[in-house]
Amino acid sequence: MSETTPSAPTTAPNAEAIEAWDGPLFERFVRYRHLLVTGLAAHGDAALDRYPPPAGGRAIDLGCGFGDTTRQIAALVGRDGHAVGVDASARFIEAATSEAAEAGVGNVAFRVADVQTADLGGPFDLAFSRMGMMFFTNPVAALRRVGEALAPGGRLVMVVWRRREDNAWVHRAQQIVERILQRPDDYSEPTCGPGPFSMADADTVTAQLLAAGFDDVALHRNDLPILIGRDVDEAIDLVMAIGPAGEIVRLWGGRQAHRHEEIRAALREGLDEFVGDGAVHAQASTWTVAATRPPAGSARGR
Repeated sequence: MSETTPSAPTTAPNAEAIEAWDGPLFERFVRYRHLLVTGLAAHGDAALDRYPPPAGGRAIDLGCGFGDTTRQIAALVGRDGHAVGVDASARFIEAATSEAAEAGVGNVAFRVADVQTADLGGPFDLAFSRMGMMFFTNPVAALRRVGEALAPGGRLVMVVWRRREDNAWVHRAQQIVERILQRPDDYSEPTCGPGPFSMADADTVTAQLLAAGFDDVALHRNDLPILIGRDVDEAIDLVMAIGPAGEIVRLWGGRQAHRHEEIRAALREGLDEFVGDGAVHAQASTWTVAATRPPAGSARGR
């Protein structure tokens, strides 16, 4: 009898990022939802104003989080349309499902799905994402999945961060923290994958979309202010919890807790220019990225 070597256990491609979003990042987004969701809503609104879903159409919201954009899209398509929200985090989907039911929104559904690996169903007329597409280990594979779920001629619309240098409050917080703490070499906390700025470069995103089979790629810049704190202490709490600076602090855990007051003092000075009338506002710079699945019969759609 021949011996069989046990196969190595397989790990889902985005397992670490999913663990982060279903755990510590979910908890932080709940805590700072009043800032994050409200602030990013204006950028999502700009994208939907430019590329609205068709009345009576079918739409999918990728990385739907709490489902607020899914409900917004459901209202735009009307009673004859339908919106589906998907997220890799079961906790976000649980919250989205509960809130849609409480709001009495009947033309929505939610399910847990990793966009890179799942069959997303369809066909959909619109695939929309507000900050939900930047965390995949293989973005081209994820974009191909989205294309497969779209009807021929259907459109993908994504809101993604532009360069961190054009989002000074995020970039400055990272620079300040990195002057005091470098990212640790060893850590037990999960990370969020490639990170929020993985789709910041226009040429890179265009190439990814074309490689995934999309046509008619267009990017539109949006520079809109967002509230990052009702006071400077809340703004400091936010950047120490979310984003590149927050990830460095989180990955150290309690091992560098004695440096937190030093970090807070440096952030207070560094974020001072964004304070006005007590509250803290800063410019946020995003891309609205649009692309189309080629119509049936076209050279790329055959």
